Amino acid sequence: MDSHILPPDVYELAQRVIDENKAIGRTVTVAESCTGGLVAAALTEIPGSSAVFHCGFTTYSNDAKIGMLDVPQDLIEVFGAVSMAVAWAMAQGALAHSDADVAVAISGVAGPGGGTEQKPVGTVVFAKAGRGEDPENIQADRKDFGEDKSRADIRLQAVICALELLLPDGP
Repeated sequence: MDSHILPPDVYELAQRVIDENKAIGRTVTVAESCTGGLVAAALTEIPGSSAVFHCGFTTYSNDAKIGMLDVPQDLIEVFGAVSMAVAWAMAQGALAHSDADVAVAISGVAGPGGGTEQKPVGTVVFAKAGRGEDPENIQADRKDFGEDKSRADIRLQAVICALELLLPDGP
């Protein structure tokens, strides 16, 4: 009997990400902030994931986003770390620093503190970038999971959204 670190629905979604990307010969990378490596953990929970998962960047601090992913400091200063602009820069940086075909980036306010009126707890931003795609064609979104959710719930929902973005026919 298999036992998995993550909930069965997350495991099954990660399995789909690996299987479907493997079928088309596509590799992926992730740049994570509020999820702290949980998307990478979900992907690497799948046997054979090395055929698809190239690497993951856990850039929790602003300095890590700047140093590891080349996110411009002025983007963080102007828009904040939890912004579609920064998520897009994180995704672009993950592609630039890997050999992957597609990158997904996640940044958010998981709580219980740290929220603001403009970005309350539960706010998470996502971006997806593909190698060779026009960097001006920004693919980013903001989700508001709700201030009433626990830190664990917010992070889990963010992992699910990121995995869905990594599906070849993802949103």
